[in-house]
Amino acid sequence: METNLEKARNYVKNHQKNFNPRFRLNYHLMAPLGWMNDPNGLIYFRGQYHAFYQFHPYSKDWGPMHWGHATSPDMVHWQNQPVALAPGEKFDQGGCYSGSAVDYHDQLALIYTGHVFDDPQNNDPFSPDFRQMQNLAISQDGINFTKFADNPIIPLPPQDNDRNFRDPKVWFQNGTWNLIVGSSANNVGRTLIYRSPDLKHWKYFGVLATSTGELGSMWECPDFFALDGYAVQTFSPVGIKAQGDKYQNVFQTGALVGKYDYQNNKFNHGTFNELDNGHDFYAVQTFQAADGRRIAIGWMNMWQTPMPEKLDNWAGAFTLPRELRVANGQVTMQPIKELKGLRQAVLLNKDNFQLENQQGLLTLAGNSAEILLKIALLQQPAASKIGFKLTDQNKNRFCHLSMIAQKAS
Repeated sequence: METNLEKARNYVKNHQKNFNPRFRLNYHLMAPLGWMNDPNGLIYFRGQYHAFYQFHPYSKDWGPMHWGHATSPDMVHWQNQPVALAPGEKFDQGGCYSGSAVDYHDQLALIYTGHVFDDPQNNDPFSPDFRQMQNLAISQDGINFTKFADNPIIPLPPQDNDRNFRDPKVWFQNGTWNLIVGSSANNVGRTLIYRSPDLKHWKYFGVLATSTGELGSMWECPDFFALDGYAVQTFSPVGIKAQGDKYQNVFQTGALVGKYDYQNNKFNHGTFNELDNGHDFYAVQTFQAADGRRIAIGWMNMWQTPMPEKLDNWAGAFTLPRELRVANGQVTMQPIKELKGLRQAVLLNKDNFQLENQQGLLTLAGNSAEILLKIALLQQPAASKIGFKLTDQNKNRFCHLSMIAQKAS
């Protein structure tokens, strides 16, 4: 009998060209069909980059989560691989949710959240009838994965936890495996940390970070890493409220930066700062490039936002990879250097384009371009608003803009 994984792989193979390509992007990672969301398991392994993602192959809408998979030599040009994980076992029958990947003795190990319903007839992820647990799957070839026979590796959250208990991120430090997981207690978001000698047997080590309630009810897709002499935790809080110009998106992704004492589990950090004020950067996960750079990739759609590509039977994409650094106590980002390889020809060069209390029009040819924009404010006081828009010649078509701004020193 065909397994759930075989069914998903065969469906993708037989239906992956059944959509209108008009909204497909030129250099972002997308699923071959269906729905995709969170980046999972980003890793450099055996000479190539692997990106997994939350995937529902059977519909343009969110559904029982699978793990899609793609590989790349440079984080820019991606090749789709067979579906890596499909739900169906007693420890993940409701879905294989987000997680991470590590190199475990030259094997590729995936650590992910299994979603289980107490009522087998229920499939509503927002109902109170669910449990979440952490699971392990291992591959010898980086393509085909075997779920650990003794899953779940972390069956239950701490006693004070709410039902939300998901999105494990794993790394090796100080001779042991560390795992943080998104959590909530009394409707307040937090992260928990566990430790293990072998990825299979885990011991709860306590709360890594939390808030007093101002940072949402649940911290999704947490990450924790060392960068430029600091400890950094990134996460996506659910339910955070707007504060003036801050947190204007439906959902956010941001970072805490500080110092971490591994022995005593003490994370002294500053305030939470959004990584990107734009609307397309959620569920961010980071990893180390082959040369040690810390790279971040996010989901380019977010819940409750328009998804015009659904008209063509697919939804979702990854953001372009970004290199992270810490400057002045905050995480900064810039496009990875590998993207320069996409450059072909100069379409427009305006070294001295001046505007004063007016709008200007610059025309570009083609359906994609890189824009390097340097803005100089020539008068004082400085302008209250400045920016630019992209549109087609009829000013009525959807255009996507990947923009990263850097303040000159």
